[in-house]
Amino acid sequence: MSKSPLAVDAAAPVDGLPVPRRYWSVLAIWMAMAMSVLDGAIANVALPTIARELQASAAASIWIVNAYQLAITVCLLPLAALGEKLGYRRVYIAGVAVFTLGSLACALSHTLEGLTAARILQGLGAAGIMSINSALVRFTYPQRMLGRGIGLNAVVISISAAIGPTVASAILARASWEWLFAVNVPIGAAAIALAVWALPRTEPSHRPFDWISALLNGLAFGLLILGLENLAREGLGAGLLKIAGAAIAAVLLVRRELDRAAPLVPFDLLRIPIFGLSIATSIVSFAAQMLAYTALPFYFQEVLGRSAVATGLLMTPWPLAVALSAPLAGRLADRYPAGLLGGVGLAVFAGGLGLLSTLHPGASDLEIGWRMVVCGLGFGFFQSPNNRAIVSAAPLSRSGAAGGMLATARLLGQTFGALATGVFFHFAGPRATADALLAGCAVAAVAAGVSLLRLRTPRLALGA
Repeated sequence: MSKSPLAVDAAAPVDGLPVPRRYWSVLAIWMAMAMSVLDGAIANVALPTIARELQASAAASIWIVNAYQLAITVCLLPLAALGEKLGYRRVYIAGVAVFTLGSLACALSHTLEGLTAARILQGLGAAGIMSINSALVRFTYPQRMLGRGIGLNAVVISISAAIGPTVASAILARASWEWLFAVNVPIGAAAIALAVWALPRTEPSHRPFDWISALLNGLAFGLLILGLENLAREGLGAGLLKIAGAAIAAVLLVRRELDRAAPLVPFDLLRIPIFGLSIATSIVSFAAQMLAYTALPFYFQEVLGRSAVATGLLMTPWPLAVALSAPLAGRLADRYPAGLLGGVGLAVFAGGLGLLSTLHPGASDLEIGWRMVVCGLGFGFFQSPNNRAIVSAAPLSRSGAAGGMLATARLLGQTFGALATGVFFHFAGPRATADALLAGCAVAAVAAGVSLLRLRTPRLALGA
């Protein structure tokens, strides 16, 4: 009797998994990613309710969100390196398990301190999911379908981000805030069972894990983000010391890692022109996206007089448009250069941001909505080809490092964009939102130029 494709126990073939195992593997990847993305959006919406019920101040309750994001950012590259050492499947399944346990701990928390600690545990699990996600997609799909797979991944992420506020509102309308986290437990258990059954098996590298580099990486990224947040909220004195500490840790990390064959921070991959340019494009474009994401809700509510519910609905066309354009761009990325597709997408994205900056106080929902759609279509058309270029530019043995760097670039760009918005609100006064959008437009235009530069680099990998 022949074995079922789902019972295959050997390492995954170089050119993807067979059908139907490929579909089950993709479902396991999507379930975990959707949980981690939804959880970030849900916590943001529910923050006032949680703060009120835990009798915490607004400033203190921000750590419910910050602890999760900080844990993810600090752990992404170390867990990607651990995935290369132990096998991507093992680290991914462990990440889903830790995320699920963290969700249960959140649901059982009755104090701000306990909830913050549980959110750190959740962030550690989410880092295991996000750092390995792209590597698993690469081993799940054949090379000729990699762009399509990455495009569909972007659809899941976009839809999860779009429905997050609605899911949070629906749960809070029927149950207490603890259920926002408790719903993850059965979903996480199902995702673990499916992942054990279907995810591709890869050969571990057997390289020793560099704990010192992992510690320096955590200090560099952690102190940088904390310092920048302090700088934006409290002024120069509060943040400069942490930023100086981050700089020292970064220098020590570079000196330790720069000449290694397979460093934790993938300097070997950043030397590949197409990889380095794609990472730079990703950071800049996500900074532009976050400039708009953080500035627009204030404009909709404070200038246009929309309610919180209406604001959520007005923000929704953007991620839905990403979900429409990302699969098409992913399919095209299997045939055309990412530099060209990304440049076109970012040019459209820049145009959309420029159009948003022209909104007037009497703007209708339709005038806002179609501009948001333009932004989403452009960003989605850029994102899939760019992610494919990053993943495919790395050797198969360094797929984990490429995926970890991709996720790190996204989070760094979002952090810089959010902090830049704070600067505009502090200094620009009534024109803060328009100026932030114009800055985002300029940044996206620069990113489009950087993307087009990739057409002049050697195509070291298919689709670059």
